[in-house]
Amino acid sequence: MTSLDPSADEAPRARAQVEVEEVTPESAPTGPLTGDPTGLGLACFIMGAVALGLSLVGVVPARALGAPLAIILGATTVGLIITTIWAAALGQSAVATVFGIFAAFWLSYFLLVTALIRGWFGILAPDVTATLELFLITWLVVVVMLTLATLRLPLAFTVVFVLVALTVLFVLLGTEQASAGLTKTAGYILLAAAAVGVYLFFNSLSLATGGKAMPLGRPTLR
Repeated sequence: MTSLDPSADEAPRARAQVEVEEVTPESAPTGPLTGDPTGLGLACFIMGAVALGLSLVGVVPARALGAPLAIILGATTVGLIITTIWAAALGQSAVATVFGIFAAFWLSYFLLVTALIRGWFGILAPDVTATLELFLITWLVVVVMLTLATLRLPLAFTVVFVLVALTVLFVLLGTEQASAGLTKTAGYILLAAAAVGVYLFFNSLSLATGGKAMPLGRPTLR
């Protein structure tokens, strides 16, 4: 039986409309996140690489282990963590993985040096060299693994990874042999990695500001 009162039909419609609006409010976020976190990540990596590289080549005395820590923790580590979260939010798994690994490296380096300076973790003076070797071997394995896993990236990225791996290797050799020369060589290699990072940074910012891509080289694997 049809009701003769128009308000009787309008009331259910009004309630339904209110329910739909409550489920899908206009204030809900619409559309995916945008942007490219690579520029931020590269800039933060460059800062840490330059600071540590200059320390390794002897710009500051070898006894000043804590000299680059402010930059490594306050700028590089924090910036790379932000980059990792940003990339993960965009669904860029490879970018998030790369920068997340580097964030972990710089944070672990900060903790290691601080622990040696402050006497944390029960590391005695005779065990310092073995502790450094443990740290360096572990990270050498990880960096080599990362390098091999990202050979499909443009060649410039592979060059950075290879240079970082060589840096860790030469620091390891310098530690084992107590060689200042090998340690300085590691510093120069790391500065070279920072230089390639600068090139990649300009490529990223060129694209972000509407410019053209810079030549990065063909991937080693396709």
